[in-house]
Amino acid sequence: MIQIDDTVVSELLLERKFVCNLNKCMGACCVEGDAGAPLEHDELEELENVFPLVKEYLSDKNIAALEENLYTVDTDGEFVTQLVDGKECAFVFFDEKGITKCSIEQAYLDGKTKFKKPISCHLFPVRINKYKNFTAVNYAHWDICDDACSLGEELGVQTYQFLKEPLIRKFGKEWFEELELVDKHLNDK
Repeated sequence: MIQIDDTVVSELLLERKFVCNLNKCMGACCVEGDAGAPLEHDELEELENVFPLVKEYLSDKNIAALEENLYTVDTDGEFVTQLVDGKECAFVFFDEKGITKCSIEQAYLDGKTKFKKPISCHLFPVRINKYKNFTAVNYAHWDICDDACSLGEELGVQTYQFLKEPLIRKFGKEWFEELELVDKHLNDK
């Protein structure tokens, strides 16, 4: 484990290779699982603000689910995105190839919002766990991402490098630069 400020970072972020491969997994991380994407408290208002902007990307079924509840609470008492029929995140749509896409991110890319998407989605496969005295930054292995691991190996991209933008979004540029220094130090040995 690596300590940076009040975070404890799994060394797997440095050791494992990862690059999303949507053509292989088809965006399964937005469809699989037993709960929606974890949400931070300040993101709840963001979802309310962005919902009218993303409706144009969504199916009637997804809109109906979101009109009922934009988010819900999981079995751990944490806020998560709403699911449709216990499967996909209600904020997803499927492109012409059947690849799962995020309507929030699409609205961001189309210049309709400054909110890119929930940080837990942006950081995946990294998961954040907050404790009393520190925040754990962990790599979450999931079989549906095996193709992303293979592509990362092929391209030689470490997980933390692939996640540079969301890690900086969450923890700041100085934090990320410290992680780079730790990686450089470990690889120089």
